[in-house]
Amino acid sequence: MPDPNEKWEDNLPGPWYVDKSCIFCGLCPQLAPENFRESEDGTHDLVYKQPENDEEKAQCEDAAAQCPVQAIGADG
Repeated sequence: MPDPNEKWEDNLPGPWYVDKSCIFCGLCPQLAPENFRESEDGTHDLVYKQPENDEEKAQCEDAAAQCPVQAIGADG
């Protein structure tokens, strides 16, 4: 379960985030490239843009559902 108290500081502020349980598998940028990307230091993925439309939201929801460690949250 994603923890908003453990989200990476480099996520863009807003409801969607990646927390520190991320294992940097690279799946979320593949599934929602408009919203997720690799961190500057290459250690985790992050939300660089909050979803702005239904398509982006659906892609983020898919990424969250498929995250192997449940590191993606939408309650931040």
